[in-house]
Amino acid sequence: MTYCLGIKVKTGLIALADTRITSGTETTSKKKITTMQKDGGTLFIMTSGLRSVRDKAVVYFNELIKTENFTHLYEAVNAFGQQVRRVAEEDKDYLEKSGFKFDLNTIIGGQLKGDDEHKLFLLYPEGNWVEFGQGVPFVIIGNSGQGKAILNRILDEDSDMRLALKSAFLSFDSTRVSSNNVDFPIDVVLYEKDAFELGEQRYTQQDMAHISAQWAEELKLALQHIPEEWMNTAFENLPKAKHEV
Repeated sequence: MTYCLGIKVKTGLIALADTRITSGTETTSKKKITTMQKDGGTLFIMTSGLRSVRDKAVVYFNELIKTENFTHLYEAVNAFGQQVRRVAEEDKDYLEKSGFKFDLNTIIGGQLKGDDEHKLFLLYPEGNWVEFGQGVPFVIIGNSGQGKAILNRILDEDSDMRLALKSAFLSFDSTRVSSNNVDFPIDVVLYEKDAFELGEQRYTQQDMAHISAQWAEELKLALQHIPEEWMNTAFENLPKAKHEV
């Protein structure tokens, strides 16, 4: 399993991915974000699914962009989808005969020279895609259950990038403490609208330990501040324990 999160706000993009890779009983760390710069545009790719499918599709796409020029991000998304289909034609039957499901979900974000703004897409294993933006400022692939609540409560398209990154980390951290297949280090990619260059940063558990601890303490304090009067009726109607004389 994995945790990859893409966020689009008016001022830019945030991408966050864990690095844990599980193969049978072995656990390793590998980068899950691929960044590319070409012809004055830039994009990032994050995937969730079989690592072998991901690696092959990325290699094919890297070869393709040496000769192809894309002016809009959706064109690059279409091209990556074609490479996923190509891998499916080559490997899907063999994988499924061996008990592996052909599965690769992909988040692609960035801005190419023909785009009037930065874009964020979710590409499905079949090669079709949806674009995220107004009304839906984020998308998660992989282990998405525990991390959505804070994003749903806090984020909208008007959020600034600092708040978005803070929320992204807390979303990851909530997932990490509830799952043994998502873990540090994490890779973060930031993109500011119309910059046409990405910034990258890796964080270890040691880097973020004080933030995780503060978040846990803040949650406890917030819970203590929730009024309790609404519980009185429930506890008044609670059957009492019977004690023998």
